[in-house]
Amino acid sequence: QVQLLESGGGLVQAGGSLRLSCAASGNIHSIDDMGWHRQVPGKQRELVAEITSGGTTTYADSVKGRFTISRDNVKNTVYLQMNSLKSEDTAVYYCNALIRHNTLYPPVNYWGQGTQVTVSS
Repeated sequence: QVQLLESGGGLVQAGGSLRLSCAASGNIHSIDDMGWHRQVPGKQRELVAEITSGGTTTYADSVKGRFTISRDNVKNTVYLQMNSLKSEDTAVYYCNALIRHNTLYPPVNYWGQGTQVTVSS
């Protein structure tokens, strides 16, 4: 019913920048919160940043001042601008979106397929 398509991952040197994008498509009435999470092997997935439909943002302490989350509500897309990247930012990054298919039922949480970000020191 809904697909989240991520792009923008890759290999970058420490101190560099990357911009991730995640576009939602399919049966969408509206989207509540959207966010980015990351996961490294052997560890739990952790929240990186999230943004409400009204634009209120939340960041993990480890990325504050370096990462910026934004969204385009017309394009149903969420972005993550990552600056001053560190080796510890290396992970698979997943986007998620709370999507309403109609006005009758609560939103459903969907996940993207993940995109690898590797920061070389």
